[in-house]
Amino acid sequence: MNRVTKLLGIQYPVVQGAMQEVATAELAAAVSNGGGLGIIAAGGKTGEEVRVEIKKAHELTDKPFAVNLMLMDPNTPDVVKVVIEEKVPIVTTGAGTPKNYMTDLKGAGIKVVPVVPNVKIAKKMEAMGCDAVIAEGMEGGGHIGTLTSQVLWPQIADAISIPLIAAGGVADGRGVVNAFIAGAEGVQCGTIFSIAKESPVGDNWRDAVINATDSSTVVVGATIRDASRAIINKKTDQLLDLEAQKVSRDEFNTSMNVGLRNAVRKDNAETGVLFSGEISGLITESLPAAKIVKQLVDEAQDIIDNKKIELA
Repeated sequence: MNRVTKLLGIQYPVVQGAMQEVATAELAAAVSNGGGLGIIAAGGKTGEEVRVEIKKAHELTDKPFAVNLMLMDPNTPDVVKVVIEEKVPIVTTGAGTPKNYMTDLKGAGIKVVPVVPNVKIAKKMEAMGCDAVIAEGMEGGGHIGTLTSQVLWPQIADAISIPLIAAGGVADGRGVVNAFIAGAEGVQCGTIFSIAKESPVGDNWRDAVINATDSSTVVVGATIRDASRAIINKKTDQLLDLEAQKVSRDEFNTSMNVGLRNAVRKDNAETGVLFSGEISGLITESLPAAKIVKQLVDEAQDIIDNKKIELA
């Protein structure tokens, strides 16, 4: 047991990414039942819609799970109330600062774990009273920052005293070991869980990830300071064209959100936005979430136990 597993009440230091439209109660419960921490994504949902997902997750697992707050979402105040009422033990946060909600969340005994893109914000989150941080490198899928995991993780590990969970480019045991060597005590994985058997995505999304190579993703939205990584297709080409036309951020995000819904709800791999990380090229099959958790841990332990490296 390390600080992350103890803090979150989980068996293995593996956290599922909070993927809008994808991180449902079913996926979160499957990850939690497998010994990791499953997360329900609240972005784009009303408070009552989130309540339905929380209640469903409680029916599917007796293990801890979290709700992710997308803080720029106008529904966030209502979602926070629901999270407290439904006694969710952990929240992760993104797209803003949790400052305005810290008193209520901490007063309810909820662990607060924000996603951070750099050292400055990580230190602010620690000073604010957050329990841990998730440091996500730009290799990850979905919304990303500008720093790579390789440089981000160790610098944040050196700058804070609360636990670090590493995200961005982890899909096998090698990634887990790399994260722990860099100073993390847990990992968050998105892309590999996005195509888990319990994920709501369809076969076309799964096939797109499984057939991806190291160069199959692209960053869109960087010029409007809302960068996201997805698998290259007709929709990402369209989004890049919108950037070139210098459309407003709202117009760009509206188009991207329509694409995300097309991807998840219609399984359209060409007009949909398939948020995926650069690690897609390593993923070769869709597995049950619990098996993914165990495989990540077992592979990492095998490397630690058996890898012999000679530097000279």
